[in-house]
Amino acid sequence: MKRSIVTTEDGSKTIRVEDWDEHYHSTHGAVQESRHVYIQAGLDFYVDKRHPQSMTVLEAGFGTGLNALLTCLWSQKSDIQLDYLGMEAFPVSEAERAALDYHKTLGEESAQELYEQLHLAEWEKHVEISKTFRLKKQKLMFSELGLQNQVDVVFYDAFGPRVQPELWEKSIFQNFYKVLKPGGIFVTYCVKGTARRALQEIGFEVDIIEGPPGKRHMMRAYK
Repeated sequence: MKRSIVTTEDGSKTIRVEDWDEHYHSTHGAVQESRHVYIQAGLDFYVDKRHPQSMTVLEAGFGTGLNALLTCLWSQKSDIQLDYLGMEAFPVSEAERAALDYHKTLGEESAQELYEQLHLAEWEKHVEISKTFRLKKQKLMFSELGLQNQVDVVFYDAFGPRVQPELWEKSIFQNFYKVLKPGGIFVTYCVKGTARRALQEIGFEVDIIEGPPGKRHMMRAYK
């Protein structure tokens, strides 16, 4: 499928899938969305509730690597040891990675080097990116996930149900319920009613909370 790089409203970039008219991140602001949905509503919320010294995060849809980069920077500032598992069946190209240049938006001296390390890290192996952040990227379909009770926080960043409705069904969500430890959380930008009901039917407690700029709501679910 044809893809192009576009600039979002906060100045950061994302990838547009031309055939679907779908973007990897919000056009209202890629960095703003990731920070709000996954860092603030996910990591910050979990730490405030649980006060962990170490954590395991699973991202469904590694994509551009933006969520992983923000999490790596967050782990360094929080001084929390973090294992990051990134699932992605269709990795971005080297040219796309270079064009995204998130370090220019983030204004973090180390961001460019860390971002390159995330993308250059060997697949299917644990790779230490920094003193507080270890990454394992896996080329897996969501249906192939086999972990149980090992994850504190799930970032669910799949393409939306308009273009990939099969990724928002009960059968897929069951895999992510299984991977979470009791008390773990699942965060996603999507608030579609069918997805919310599917999460609840599995056993999640679901809250509809304030969304990122340009989007009224998002979901946070609890095991």
